[in-house]
Amino acid sequence: MSKKSVAVVMGGYSDEYVVSLKSGQLIYDSLDRNLYDVYKVVVLKDKWYFLDQNEKEYPINKGDFSVTLEDNEQLKFDVCFNIIHGTPGENGILQAYWDAIGQTYTGCDFYQSALTFNKKDTLAVLSKYGIPSAKSIYLRKGENINVDEIVDYLGLPLFVKPNQSGSSLGITKVKEKSELLPATEVAFKEDHEILIESFLDGMEVSVGVIDFKGETIVLGITEIVPTNEFFDYEAKYEGASEEITPARIDEETTKRVEEISKKAYDSLGMSGFSRSEYILMDGIPYMLEMNTNPGFSPASILPQQAKHYGISIMDLCGNEVEKALAKKPN
Repeated sequence: MSKKSVAVVMGGYSDEYVVSLKSGQLIYDSLDRNLYDVYKVVVLKDKWYFLDQNEKEYPINKGDFSVTLEDNEQLKFDVCFNIIHGTPGENGILQAYWDAIGQTYTGCDFYQSALTFNKKDTLAVLSKYGIPSAKSIYLRKGENINVDEIVDYLGLPLFVKPNQSGSSLGITKVKEKSELLPATEVAFKEDHEILIESFLDGMEVSVGVIDFKGETIVLGITEIVPTNEFFDYEAKYEGASEEITPARIDEETTKRVEEISKKAYDSLGMSGFSRSEYILMDGIPYMLEMNTNPGFSPASILPQQAKHYGISIMDLCGNEVEKALAKKPN
């Protein structure tokens, strides 16, 4: 039986591409070479290319996501392993394109990706399933901002965040009324829609959920202890936080977090890797957001949780490829 060809697709158009390249490298290294021929594909704003073993770049033909090698040899991929964080791989753009050209890929489809990349819409859908979140106000760029009304409704401190940005970019914790307008300007730099949320005073946990061998499982609950004010970009990627797996919570709370995380995953029709952030207040998990292509570098939370759970990275990645192969093309 010939081996299936897998392209590990990494990069992206946002500042997160640096993290994605590390995530992609781990997946590239971890896929079982007895089962798959593994290739590296990098998708950046100005170029899409296949990288051969000598680090030589070959452009991707966007008509069918193939590569023309020397001697006019064509390289096509049975599966694209999508590990792009942020746009276009985490917000549905790439998935819609792959659907259109009939390319098989891992993870969730374009609708789930687009939905979960939009914090407001995710929380609105999940509230219908009884999953709690912070009180919030949604604003579009150019709308009038009534500082007094916002503070009266949400109280202080509060958080201002872009509605559609990964990696905690553009988030500000506002403690004084005077800081609110400047904070909205910071968030509007990342996105034309922002969310202003009430502050939830509790423990932050990050929950990895995957569908593994036909079953939705919670890989782990990681407690985030930021050395900064909150789990911001620096804390996430530059080590300015302590991550404790499993989180220091009692059995009853653990069960509640697991149930809500599974429910959120299944309610949204998710597939593949996911990592949700919650704040625990009085034992109740309030959802902040869900990531459908979470960081997967060796330092990232999901690989740590898998290790703790007892699933090897090779099996975790292989399972994604096998699920993608089992999907019937549309």
